[in-house]
Amino acid sequence: MFIKYHYKPLLLLLLTFIAPLTTASAQNFDESKVALYTLPDPLTFQDGSKVKTPKQWHTKRRAELLELFESEMYGRSPGKPENMTFKVFEKDPQALNGKATRKQVTVYFTGKEDGPQMDILLYIPNHVKKPVPAFLGLNFQGNHAIHTDPNIKLSPNWVWPGGAGVVDGISTEASRGATASRWPIELILERGYAVATVYAGDIDPDKHDDFKNGVHALYPELQNRGDNFSTMAAWAWGLSRALDYLETDKQINAKKVMLFGFSRMGKAALWAGARDERFAMVISNMSGGGGAALSKRKFGEDVERLTRGNRHWFAANFKKYNKNEEALPFDQHMLLALIAPRPLYIASAEEDRGADPRGEFLAAKAADPVYRFLGTEGLPAQEFPPVNHPVQGRIGYHIRSGKHDVTEYDWKQYLNFADKHIKKGKQKKQR
Repeated sequence: MFIKYHYKPLLLLLLTFIAPLTTASAQNFDESKVALYTLPDPLTFQDGSKVKTPKQWHTKRRAELLELFESEMYGRSPGKPENMTFKVFEKDPQALNGKATRKQVTVYFTGKEDGPQMDILLYIPNHVKKPVPAFLGLNFQGNHAIHTDPNIKLSPNWVWPGGAGVVDGISTEASRGATASRWPIELILERGYAVATVYAGDIDPDKHDDFKNGVHALYPELQNRGDNFSTMAAWAWGLSRALDYLETDKQINAKKVMLFGFSRMGKAALWAGARDERFAMVISNMSGGGGAALSKRKFGEDVERLTRGNRHWFAANFKKYNKNEEALPFDQHMLLALIAPRPLYIASAEEDRGADPRGEFLAAKAADPVYRFLGTEGLPAQEFPPVNHPVQGRIGYHIRSGKHDVTEYDWKQYLNFADKHIKKGKQKKQR
């Protein structure tokens, strides 16, 4: 079975975020130019036979889809390092005026303190009986940038020079709290959840250097090949390594760790959630092309823009589909389906045309049959919802007013969704 779509023009407002690129062709922002396209059915095996039972999905079809995405898009990833160790180098049980316990943990990937490593920043609410569920996500500019807390370690690693308080690619004290608006820590703590975050640049700096920096240096055998270990795959791999630590922390309910990611980190969160079924829930905040949005629509950030503008993000094989999305043997609805039947939330913004809000919604809608096949509600919407009117089944979706960003409005929807699925509705919803 195949699913066909063709849509008339949708009027959105302004493009506010695009990947830097000078060599690719202009992006399409005209719905009338979206040609008829065909989505492969996630419930049909590659040999054309149908998936008949949930067991077949979990034991065979998931493996087929993971193989496709690994081979053609994200690349191969290594397993858990055998000698990896953790060190809690700072703990304050009275952080944020007594609201939380703050922990800062270093993960040594090789077990050696002079080897590749990443730092986890963890806030745990003090007013909740332990262990607690937690949100885990990557950040853009360093752990110190997500809050003004002066005790957070200042990241020594390279950051995009355009970041606030960043001088020659290095964070200064002026960058502390620079992205705090995207991480409403106190609100999350108040609702009874812990927050864990890792600077993505600890795992792999967001620049192309032929995969010689970050964790890639540990796995040279996974480079110089079409299905190479990409930066996006490395970020997703790092999220799984953070979960490895959280499984050892008695204050955290490791079976209720939820992934959160914004923009390119949303792409990584989706891939991490697809690969690692230990994650209880996945949130994609405006992940766009290469994340939640359908590629075959060729709208906004298309494959060419992804692979030429940020050529380290994806495996080399993905370049085969530049201006050739119709040849893709999969699309992003199948990535979303790999998260089923776990709760999944997709969020868009009205002005964020580059991330293709309609394409994100349509991918969620096309993943719905898998959720329903597995006995869950799926996405309770047939039509693109109005702005600022969330829909929440086992798949949640909203498009809000505004631009490419993370706002308190977004987080309130995620917290409501978590209350519904992770806390089983025991807490009253708040808007």
